[in-house]
Amino acid sequence: MPKEFDRRIGRQAIMYAFAEEEEEVLLTSELTRMNWRHGKGKVGSMELQKIVAAIETSAKRQGLVDPDIYREMHALYHAIIEAMHGVTRGQVELGGMLRTAGLRFAIVRGKPFENEKEGEWMAVAVYGTIGAPVRGFEHEAVGLGINHI
Repeated sequence: MPKEFDRRIGRQAIMYAFAEEEEEVLLTSELTRMNWRHGKGKVGSMELQKIVAAIETSAKRQGLVDPDIYREMHALYHAIIEAMHGVTRGQVELGGMLRTAGLRFAIVRGKPFENEKEGEWMAVAVYGTIGAPVRGFEHEAVGLGINHI
């Protein structure tokens, strides 16, 4: 009997963001077998706009969203903002509060429900450090955003 896929899209995105090289190979092969699109990247900034732009640009370049389809870009934007709420503990601001973030992010897009009519969903997981813009004055943070397309 074939192994059941773990269709928890948020969990998959978080594990992908956390994954190191060896773990990443296993995760991406499972995502590919489920016909889910996925990609990841890194960003560091004191400005939220730059973080959002970096994640959006990465999603476009990796073919995870069609930039000409409003609902895809809208879903991505809201998933990013929701994830950043987790990273910034609800205060979605960085530079104005003298905080900086060094983050890696993962984007997973797929159909997490058995019922195909539920459609596609997108999860954005963000993991890294946040704190004062002084080396050694930061701590780990993680955020997750999920939105339907």
